[in-house]
Amino acid sequence: MNTASELSARLADRASVDGDFRGRLLSDPKAAVYEELGVEVPDGVAIKVHENDLETVHVALPATDLAEEQLEAISAGRCCCCF
Repeated sequence: MNTASELSARLADRASVDGDFRGRLLSDPKAAVYEELGVEVPDGVAIKVHENDLETVHVALPATDLAEEQLEAISAGRCCCCF
């Protein structure tokens, strides 16, 4: 199974070469994730996509309140929302 970092990189790679996909990833991330990865994101999970620019850089911090299943998935190197 791919790690969350690998899945995120795959989305970013496609968005960098496919402007239409980039637009969908920004406007409807769950649909774009399903389109590219074939993964259905559960209703209780939100995906927020941000664009860096010359004046703003976003940093994603790991969550501190995770369910046991999510912690196990992360420790196994899997995406915590797709187990």
